[in-house]
Amino acid sequence: MSALRRSLSLVGAGAVVATLTGCSLNTVIWGADGAAVIQAADAFVQDMASTGTSDLFCPDAIAVPGERVDWKNLVAGERFVAHRWRTQAPLDPQWSINLQGMPPGAGASTSYPGDVFFRDTADGLCVIDVMWWELE
Repeated sequence: MSALRRSLSLVGAGAVVATLTGCSLNTVIWGADGAAVIQAADAFVQDMASTGTSDLFCPDAIAVPGERVDWKNLVAGERFVAHRWRTQAPLDPQWSINLQGMPPGAGASTSYPGDVFFRDTADGLCVIDVMWWELE
């Protein structure tokens, strides 16, 4: 069996397991915590793209929100443990997630949100910061 067929079989098996257990595929891949971060990131991106703000901002967030158009066409990517980002470590984020996609009309020198940093609080996840990237 080729590597591609084996990979597709594993993805298919994961989807079947997720369906039978009532879990999302993100839960199967990333676990419950990771799936919650991905879900929060998607909700945050949707809020930002539609209204330009979100209830998910932490009260002490330092994130630069940008404009609504900056968030269009973006979706949550992979989640990471945020302590690896030295510049964000003082903010005490527990998770970061990269965003995939490009805003409409993105071209050279376009700045866009690339990573979102979450803090886990008693009230749930909140966004403490956003790392902006520049398209070269």
